[in-house]
Amino acid sequence: MRVAVVSDIHSNLHALEAVLAAIEAEAPDELWCLGDLVGYGPRPNECCALIAERADVCLAGNHDLAVRGTIDLAEFGGEAGIAATWTRTVLDPAAQDLLERLEPEGAAHGVRLYHGSARDPIWEYVLSDEAALATLELAGSPLVLVGHSHVALRLVQSDGDLDGGVAAAGTEQDLGGARALLNPGSVGQPRDGDPRAAYLLLDLDGQHASFRRVEYDVGRTQHEMRDADLPEMLAARLELGL
Repeated sequence: MRVAVVSDIHSNLHALEAVLAAIEAEAPDELWCLGDLVGYGPRPNECCALIAERADVCLAGNHDLAVRGTIDLAEFGGEAGIAATWTRTVLDPAAQDLLERLEPEGAAHGVRLYHGSARDPIWEYVLSDEAALATLELAGSPLVLVGHSHVALRLVQSDGDLDGGVAAAGTEQDLGGARALLNPGSVGQPRDGDPRAAYLLLDLDGQHASFRRVEYDVGRTQHEMRDADLPEMLAARLELGL
């Protein structure tokens, strides 16, 4: 079983299209999405439609929950709140229906999936050893996938020790004989210093993970964000991967 994993698309259609094209060339058996289809970016409906068509498993992220109304927008400050409010005004019925069906945690083929963490599937960022160990313990499965932080990450626990960190493009990880927590990074708004769209390839039978990045037309997404009068900071950060 080979699986492609994406997360944190954030309405960035051109990044998503580039990732899906790269994934199609790999011909995995399934596609999983760890949430945040919408928020920040300019093309929520198209991104929701593509994920509805392609993904075998999809979670809800905190931005998805805010846009659909489960989370009060008062919990979102600044640019994130502005973008979520705008997204509500343009979301079509099909996209709304998709978001209504999603939950922030799940499981597939023995792998536990969380948008945030096992302690808090909606809000917690797994960016420390303590948070990673807590999620591995609570999840109770050898492999755990998380999103939310927009940072590609690999943390592997073997003989009680935790090893790993930020997973740069091209990182390969053997998953055999260990417990692992992986974050594929963000498709639509990376924050690990690499502006390229991120995704993860898993070979569940071979117990192997591969972190991938793909170029996309950042300027085109920025132009669409500015045309929609979304906050300039959200557009500017795309070219920096921050």
